[in-house]
Amino acid sequence: MTSTVRITRRLGMSTPIIQAPMAVASTPALVAAVSNAGGLGSLAVGNMDADAAREVIRQTRALTDRPFNVNVFTHVPAKADAAREAAWLDYLASSFVRFDAKPPAALREIYLSFVEDVAMYEMFLETRPAVVSFHFGLPPQAWIDTLKAAGIVLFASATNEQEADAIEAAGIDAIVAQGWEAGGHRGRFNDEGDRQPSEDEQLGTLALVRRLVARTSLPVIAAGGIMDGAGIAAVLALGAQAAQMGTAFVPCPESGADAAYREALLSEQPPRTTLIRAISGRPARGLANHFWALEQAPGRPAIPDYPITYDAGKSLNAAAKAHNESGYAAQWAGQAAPLARTLPAAQLIDVLTRETREAIAAAAAAA
Repeated sequence: MTSTVRITRRLGMSTPIIQAPMAVASTPALVAAVSNAGGLGSLAVGNMDADAAREVIRQTRALTDRPFNVNVFTHVPAKADAAREAAWLDYLASSFVRFDAKPPAALREIYLSFVEDVAMYEMFLETRPAVVSFHFGLPPQAWIDTLKAAGIVLFASATNEQEADAIEAAGIDAIVAQGWEAGGHRGRFNDEGDRQPSEDEQLGTLALVRRLVARTSLPVIAAGGIMDGAGIAAVLALGAQAAQMGTAFVPCPESGADAAYREALLSEQPPRTTLIRAISGRPARGLANHFWALEQAPGRPAIPDYPITYDAGKSLNAAAKAHNESGYAAQWAGQAAPLARTLPAAQLIDVLTRETREAIAAAAAAA
């Protein structure tokens, strides 16, 4: 099945490139630069309240009159478990001691899921961003219907056919097919802490895109392991209408990545990526670090729910950074991270567009 609606045309994009909303890199400057260059920039506001999100939307609109995406997290709200959280803090205590710090006395749910964030929902109806995207699941159907009626285009992430079916049934406008290779948080529905055993098929981007394109009439946006024009051309050939890229934009001067993150990503030794649950409570692909080692250690206690675990993760990273140690940071990156390059966002869009056209032309010539 193929879609009759081109999502890029609907959004006025001149190139099929979407900057992924990775919170550590997403800034109004980066988002505006991507959109001004003909792609679709994406703001990550899942870690913000409604007032903070409204402000970054305002800042982005001051830099561009082009459409951009605003991304929220729609995870199942965390279930607090004082005993499990205390055990996790005890487990991390020796790591805090390394930096002359103490773990928090208790952990809290630092991010409110969009599924219960009425203020964020009302702010979207007030500000009406061109696109709102959902990660980890779907909000209430009534909210989806009202956001669509307000003229907002809706995206949602899927990692398998069942999630894509739910997205299509809900009336979402496009599916972001997130492959196993993708950097940042894995978008699986209902994968909270150690409470629920993982049944993830671990579909790669190419297989997932092709399976979803063959199944749905919705536009499919490929995400995961795409770093250059050859990758974009490959997913377009499989039927995707656009490519969402996160790691590729981390080294851009407009991104919010710190110096240690950039240095690790661009090191001569190809960086190793892995899925890490111990930072936030949900699996997320990033550069292998001390949290990954803590997670692999035999006898470690159960990891609390997302985002309760993130409260400990951020506290330990802050203590480490105060001693110039970046090994506890959330340096999200996809499996193709070694292909990263340092270019301003607009220039990167131009290069990616040219590379895509060249790859498509080369494939046609070889046919």
